[in-house]
Amino acid sequence: MASVTSATPPGAAGELTAGLRGFREVQRLAYACAEAVAAQLKPGVTERAAARMQREWLRERGVRDWFHLPFAWFGDRTAFVNFRVPLQFFPTRRELEPGMAFILDMAPIHNGYTADIGYSGCLGLNPVHDRLLADLEAHRELILREVRERRPLREIYADVDRLMARQGYANRHRAYPFGVIAHKVDRVRQRRWSPTLFGFGTQSLRGLASDALHGHRDGWSPLWSPYRFSDHPPQPGLWAVEPHLGFRGTGAKFEEILVVTDSKDPQESAFWLDDDLPHVRRRQEEKAA
Repeated sequence: MASVTSATPPGAAGELTAGLRGFREVQRLAYACAEAVAAQLKPGVTERAAARMQREWLRERGVRDWFHLPFAWFGDRTAFVNFRVPLQFFPTRRELEPGMAFILDMAPIHNGYTADIGYSGCLGLNPVHDRLLADLEAHRELILREVRERRPLREIYADVDRLMARQGYANRHRAYPFGVIAHKVDRVRQRRWSPTLFGFGTQSLRGLASDALHGHRDGWSPLWSPYRFSDHPPQPGLWAVEPHLGFRGTGAKFEEILVVTDSKDPQESAFWLDDDLPHVRRRQEEKAA
């Protein structure tokens, strides 16, 4: 995995390590895919078609392995309305309609580096969706601030919950398996054949299981959840973080990599891997306007 001992954030005195640059490149590749596919969406396109478009776009650019295969959710499925079992997360024949929110979610592995991203968009105008996107910024700021304070992950999760409640939203990442808001990501060995199991790459699943085993012995978990096994300070490494808001059948989220280091300097102890991402640029442009 990339070293996180001496890494410093972009714009600080130092530069990203070569390993972190590899993670940033694949994360940018995934977001470029999301923007390209979002630009092609139109009424009548199904979730399955949108997921296939993501797969094909990334495969054309050399992606052969996945942390998980691409997902697409349209309409009230962006808020996981009535989701009860894991199979409901997989793309369906739901068709996109004007004014409908959508989420594209993909986790490609390229040159051994992993990304896991979530892109929220809307086909046309939707004021509720616009408000959700704007209010996500406060969660990005809260998570970074409290990770730098070395607050236990479980407490940070609870603070995210409280912020959502004050904003008037429902926590929708709680619908994910184990209710996770984030999970660790690592490098994986490149192989010529990379099978998947229930939509997840087997190499990545083995890596996550290995982290879980080692973490259990040392008192930490690679899953950031509301449960007791996440009652520990942030573990150095790379975390794919995805706060997910829901309101009256509309959902929105971002997902990106947070770097946690063992530095004693608060500014270098944690930082978002990249600030040149669509949801960050959107807020910067809105503020400038």
